[in-house]
Amino acid sequence: MESHMRLAIVSLMVVLGIGLGSMASALEMKPAENVLHLDTKQVERGRYLATIAGCNDCHTEGYLLGEGKVSEDRWLTGASLGWRGPWGTTYAVNLRLLVDTLSEEQWIALARQLKARPPMPWYALNIMEDAALRALYQLIRYLGPGGHPAPDYLPPGQEPSTPYALFPSPPK
Repeated sequence: MESHMRLAIVSLMVVLGIGLGSMASALEMKPAENVLHLDTKQVERGRYLATIAGCNDCHTEGYLLGEGKVSEDRWLTGASLGWRGPWGTTYAVNLRLLVDTLSEEQWIALARQLKARPPMPWYALNIMEDAALRALYQLIRYLGPGGHPAPDYLPPGQEPSTPYALFPSPPK
């Protein structure tokens, strides 16, 4: 499948809340075939950005409630804690499995056009500088694939089988 077509489908599936497991099977995803040259300074910068931008708060199981005291080998592997509100219930995707299927350029393109349900601050990701997105990519690829796909999105009215945080309806 052409890489631009794959990116368009991945973006659409993320917007629609289709889980990573469904994405992988639908796209026959496999690890990105590009040769990756890790830059240790970029990995360090990515580690810093993931920490201060709050990526781990949602995308790492136990990070938020554990005051950030989670081993780095568990970072960005998604979470089973749901975020429930008028939109349904969302789960933070396993970024390590997702990024393993993308080239750096595909990652940047995805970050630029991502629209997602709460609580993902996609609008902040959309405006991140290329250098910051590249550093995050380098960190995630450095960490390597790990963990399991997060649970699939649940539409409004479906009761999650996992723990969840309940969001109120936004003010009108």
